[in-house]
Amino acid sequence: MRLLIVGTLNGQLTLASKMAMDKGASVTHAEDIEQTLKVLRGGKGADLLMVDVGIDIRELVMRLEAEHIHAPIVACGVSNDARAAVAAIHAGAKEYIPLPPDPELIAAVLAAVADDTRELVFRDEAMAHVVRLAQQIAPSDASVMITGESGTGKEVLARYVHSRSHRAKAPFISVNCAAIPEALLESELFGHEKGAFTGAVARRIGKFEEANGGTLLLDEISEMDVRLQTKLLRAIQERVVDRVGGSRPVPIDIRILATSNRNLVDAVREGSFREDLLFRLNVVNLKIPPLRDRPADISELAQYFAKKYALANGVPVRPLSAEARRTLAVNRWPGNVRELENTMHRAVLMAVGDEIGADAILAPDGERLDKAKVMPAVAHAALAAEQVTRSLVGRTVADVERDLILETLKHCLGNRTHAANILGISIRTLRNKLNEYSGEGMPIPPPNGGEVRGAA
Repeated sequence: MRLLIVGTLNGQLTLASKMAMDKGASVTHAEDIEQTLKVLRGGKGADLLMVDVGIDIRELVMRLEAEHIHAPIVACGVSNDARAAVAAIHAGAKEYIPLPPDPELIAAVLAAVADDTRELVFRDEAMAHVVRLAQQIAPSDASVMITGESGTGKEVLARYVHSRSHRAKAPFISVNCAAIPEALLESELFGHEKGAFTGAVARRIGKFEEANGGTLLLDEISEMDVRLQTKLLRAIQERVVDRVGGSRPVPIDIRILATSNRNLVDAVREGSFREDLLFRLNVVNLKIPPLRDRPADISELAQYFAKKYALANGVPVRPLSAEARRTLAVNRWPGNVRELENTMHRAVLMAVGDEIGADAILAPDGERLDKAKVMPAVAHAALAAEQVTRSLVGRTVADVERDLILETLKHCLGNRTHAANILGISIRTLRNKLNEYSGEGMPIPPPNGGEVRGAA
């Protein structure tokens, strides 16, 4: 983690910086707001600012916002002055730390504000397969596309890959392409020169240069505008970036990781994503299964989050009851790991007794999870099954079988072996059926997935 300490406080912040370095943080110092901005514009970056309350924190926040620089601020003061703490929080600080610093408090704030405590927790074989592949490709410099539904842990896996690469001691920089307005994303990625546009008051180093020597994560890259994708493709191919308003390219040495919760092949067909960029990024694909397809991970993650939030809230660490485990296991978790984490945070706070019971496993609206979500889902599934059954009434078994075989073959793009495996029949049986349908004049998808023709 990169920590920028602003101010002096007669040496008290020096002690705080030493404690932070003991926890693995890299520390930079700045004496005032101007020097702080100079450091941040210059590409060193910071995951957290620890600021003397003697500095005008409100002005610092305004200056950072004006230049679209995002970094959480923790204020520090040499006394437990409640008014100073409240003023700092109102000015935009996330936390207030009294000085002299307490090592445990420093460690807790660094972890909470910078969120450096995310771990890769898994037990299910479906996730273990993805992790093994991640371990295998981590030492390389290959670009990696990490896909999966929202909340499955794509950024956590990206950090895991970086931590096991030869760039592990270099920066890991993450850019959320969906969270930054289109007009600002180009400057955020590639930087800009002074006067390049209104508000460009000084040269600003972009995330590509900030990540030099390390790893750049392009989170939710499917949301990037096609025009900007062209510039991104050049940066990846040529290993240079052009700052906005710049006159010469800047060489870079980075590894690119990208995530998406959308099917990028579909995005290419729709024209919203460049096919050549997809090829560049998707050298290796790590596809994270949704939590509902990783049943063994649900219990493992639930216990992990229960312990994490018990310690964070100063309450006893309690095991999950058997009924609570069953409640968690049958839920569909449309929000995946993120939803499970929030649920367990609630459960830790609501639980009574020696265990976390099912009564503490609540939906956001306060209802028990098994009654609020699982029962409607079951009822919906039953209704859908009834509708499908009714649609088959009046048709012969042979007609239904023919449609099922042909639709499955289309889904498999004409791959006979794959289709036979899905249907649970032999390839010979499938070929015989297709020859029969062809003889009846039915169009049959060809083996190569090309134009439909009347042959098996």
